[in-house]
Amino acid sequence: MTTLKCHPFPVLAHFDRVVALSFAFPQEVLRPLVPEGLEIDTYGDMGFVTLAMVWTRGLRPAGFPEMLGRDFFLAGYRIFTRLEDEAGRSLRGLKIIRSETDSRFMVWSGNLMTGYNYLRVGVEVSGEGACTKVVSRLPGGDTTFEVQYEGGSADAGLPEGSPFPDWRSARRFAGPMPFTFSPSGERSFVVVEGKRGNWKPEPIAVNHWKIALFDEKPFQGVTPILANAFAVGNIDYRWEKGRVIRAGGLP
Repeated sequence: MTTLKCHPFPVLAHFDRVVALSFAFPQEVLRPLVPEGLEIDTYGDMGFVTLAMVWTRGLRPAGFPEMLGRDFFLAGYRIFTRLEDEAGRSLRGLKIIRSETDSRFMVWSGNLMTGYNYLRVGVEVSGEGACTKVVSRLPGGDTTFEVQYEGGSADAGLPEGSPFPDWRSARRFAGPMPFTFSPSGERSFVVVEGKRGNWKPEPIAVNHWKIALFDEKPFQGVTPILANAFAVGNIDYRWEKGRVIRAGGLP
C-alpha cells in the first residue's frame, strides 16, 4: 500500500445526520471478509455488519477553513472487529467492506487515500409524516440499498428477533467505533482513529430494508437479523492521520 493510500493527514467534517443499522450473522459467515490478524467482535456466537448512512458537511484536511470543505452523502458497510496493537491493547473498530457516495470527488479522493472501496451512487431521500425513506442506486439503476425508518425516539424498542436483550447491550454494537482497519500487507493494517463529540444516539424503528450486498457471497443464502438501529445528528468529527500496525503488536 502506498503512503498516500494510508490516510496521510488528519481530516475534519460535520455530520448533520447519521443513521445506522446493524445486522447479526454467524461469525463463520463473516470470516472470509476479515483478514488474518483481525478478530471478529462478537456477541455470543454472532458477528455484526453495519450499514451507516452519513449526511456529511465541510469535509476537509485539518487546518483548512470550512468554506473549502465538501458536502456529500456517504454510506459504509462495516464489520465489527478487534486488533491487538503494539502495546498489547485490544482495539475495537471496523473493517470497511465497501463505501458509497454521491460525490465523484469523494470516489476519486477516497480511493486514492484510503482502502474503503468507494462506489458512486445516486441517493433519493423522501418522507411522509415521521417516516423517512432512503434509496441508493448505482449509475446503471441497480439499487444498492433501500431503508425506511421512523424518526429517533428514546422509547423505540429493539428490532424483533434481535440477539440483544436490551438497548444497553445493543449500544456496544451501534457504532461508530474508535478505529477503522484497512489491510496493508500480511497481518498489517492501516489504523485510523476517529474522534467525535456530542454522540447521543436514539433508537429508531425500521419499517423496511433491503440491502443488495447481502445477496452476494459470503452472505448469499444466509438470513440477516436486524440487531439494532439508531440515529444521531449534529456531530463534529475528526479522523487522525493513519498509522500502520502489525497484528499482535509485532513490529
